[in-house]
Amino acid sequence: MENASARNMWGTYLKNHLEDVFHETPKTMFFGDNQYDADQNAKFTKSGEKKAISRSLLGLQNRKEPLPKIGDYIVVTDWNGEAQCIIATTGVTLKPYFSIDASYAQLDVYDAISLDRWKNYYWDFFTRELQAFNRNPKESMIVVCQKFETVYT
Repeated sequence: MENASARNMWGTYLKNHLEDVFHETPKTMFFGDNQYDADQNAKFTKSGEKKAISRSLLGLQNRKEPLPKIGDYIVVTDWNGEAQCIIATTGVTLKPYFSIDASYAQLDVYDAISLDRWKNYYWDFFTRELQAFNRNPKESMIVVCQKFETVYT
């Protein structure tokens, strides 16, 4: 882990959770593609209000990133790379974009918004993400729906 604040947070977490000492080193990341979203997502993940993150399967494949799996840990940072909390993945589901429902959207957002706002936000996000690969989002595209719990702040 190259990020010093994330490394320190993970080390502190392990001191109190020896059962995880042999666990794979967690990924370090922020959620979003701009400072405002990354900082807000970190804030609401840290408070436990945000309980899911959505990513396009096509984006993961093009970046050659593996699918998340249950039990994965992530050190969530703000935009500047400062560790804010540690989350543990509790569920991963692959769903077509058109089938995302309001109950899932409520887990993913950092403010109480409607399903329509979730869809608009993510349509714009996936559009920006997929532009790098000369692709466009589609209603049938697969969304990786990752549920998690905040385990350390």
